[in-house]
Amino acid sequence: MARWTPGARGRLEQAAFELYSENGFDNTTVAEISARAGLTERTFFRHFADKREVLFGGATTLQDELVGATANAPDDVAPIQAVAAGLEAAAALLSERVALARQRQAIIASSAELRERELIKLASLGDALAETLRKRGVGEPAASLTAEIGIAVFRTAFERWIDEANDQDFPRLINASLEQLKSLAAGERPLVDVG
Repeated sequence: MARWTPGARGRLEQAAFELYSENGFDNTTVAEISARAGLTERTFFRHFADKREVLFGGATTLQDELVGATANAPDDVAPIQAVAAGLEAAAALLSERVALARQRQAIIASSAELRERELIKLASLGDALAETLRKRGVGEPAASLTAEIGIAVFRTAFERWIDEANDQDFPRLINASLEQLKSLAAGERPLVDVG
């Protein structure tokens, strides 16, 4: 096995997703992932701290995209509009990976440990978003409330996006969810389906 194999991270991710889907997360070892990828365990640990990180390794990139677009929204927009810009950027980042997102979510749903980790990831995204809003001059509790609403919109749209019956792209579902939220806040009757 080559020490510095090109594409090692991608091969490890693919092998892990296959094995998690075939055998379950709990029943898959790092040794099995490495062997399936044709790499060593040492190479695995160069790329991932543990086997969970294969599923959560992109969280930093997602957070950077969400926070960056929120921070760079025009200064004169309302906090929820700044968050909407961040959500749209995050959704665009994921848009081309729907099959992988479905597979990842099925793996996470099969493990209590992974579901807990996913909730922690979402809480971290919410904290980072709230801090970004505070840096934009939004006071409390508005910053925290807006961030939590943003994460709820993201999660709702994500769940709709990965549904096999869905035929809409993720950014459009983000916008549709935000529109429904506006209707609800205005006291209007909620729509049966948006988008």
